[in-house]
Amino acid sequence: MSMLNPTRVPQPQLHGLSPRAAIPGGSFEVVGAHLMQMTNDGPQLPLAFFGDTPATLELARPTRALVRVPEGAISSDLVLRHGTHSHGPQSNGLHVSIGVPMAEELHLVSNPTVDAEGNLFAMVSGPRGERVPVSIFRIAADMQMTPFAHDLLNVSALAFDRDGNLYASSRAEGCVYRISPEGAISTYAEGMGIATGLAFDRVGNLYVGDRSGTIFKIAPTREIFVFATLEPSVAAYHLAFRDDGVLLVTAPTTSSHQPIYAIAPDGTTSVFYRGLGRPQGMAFDVDSNLYVAASLGGRRGIVRISHTGDAELVLAGNDLVGLCFLDDGCAALATHTVLFHADLGIQGRALV
Repeated sequence: MSMLNPTRVPQPQLHGLSPRAAIPGGSFEVVGAHLMQMTNDGPQLPLAFFGDTPATLELARPTRALVRVPEGAISSDLVLRHGTHSHGPQSNGLHVSIGVPMAEELHLVSNPTVDAEGNLFAMVSGPRGERVPVSIFRIAADMQMTPFAHDLLNVSALAFDRDGNLYASSRAEGCVYRISPEGAISTYAEGMGIATGLAFDRVGNLYVGDRSGTIFKIAPTREIFVFATLEPSVAAYHLAFRDDGVLLVTAPTTSSHQPIYAIAPDGTTSVFYRGLGRPQGMAFDVDSNLYVAASLGGRRGIVRISHTGDAELVLAGNDLVGLCFLDDGCAALATHTVLFHADLGIQGRALV
């Protein structure tokens, strides 16, 4: 290279990325060309930015990079830049959707849920055997959070019936509480073992997961039946009904190749999908695609599984335990302590 004929640094080119959404701590995989600058001193890492917010590279190759979303990043264009200053060769931008916190200092162990008016409900489960001052918070459409239920012990799952009553399981007490729209609490069912996941079918039967492997069915008359029995799990079950009346169940363990079980209306059990790491909370879109908080191919986030069994990561993020869709194409995403709001452009199936 000379002053008269300087070597031109190729501009990095971004061809695509996956997934299209993430929360802070999650990573986007970028593919392109000239993603690293080759110099006499060897390859030089590019700089990454979400808008004006600098990001960290977890991996960089000439045609591939992993870019981690930093705290404070918002939905914006992702760009890569060569050099150490703002005037270095810069790539084209690819727009990404990044979730933002809407509630913090929670203790979530399963899905949040939403009522018919669009209010969101999230738990503070608390350490086993310890009551917390506020057990369930209500988050309005304007993001205002207010206490909804107090002094419940170890809330493990939430579900609404068609009359607007909220049901909450207690893994410590082995019972299910019913909470009226005004916040009045009563005991709905007892003797549920280590009560975890909750889901209603189309005719109003409530299904309750027990960590020992039993799925209970509670009729509207409060008669209790054993619906199905699965292998014992070391973590809470999560339940969700398909449109055809089949109950899907996750039972996360330490295995990296776990199934989602499918239980037919007659109690017959099969495997719907196998190959996830710690699958937890689930939700459906209007096209009957399943979304589950899990790891796929070593990457944690929200995994979409079609009715034919094709799986892909649609949002990247660590520590996710559940989700629910809102009425505007957005979703509420739950980690253990934070509830995020993210625009996924997905129309979710109504829960009530």
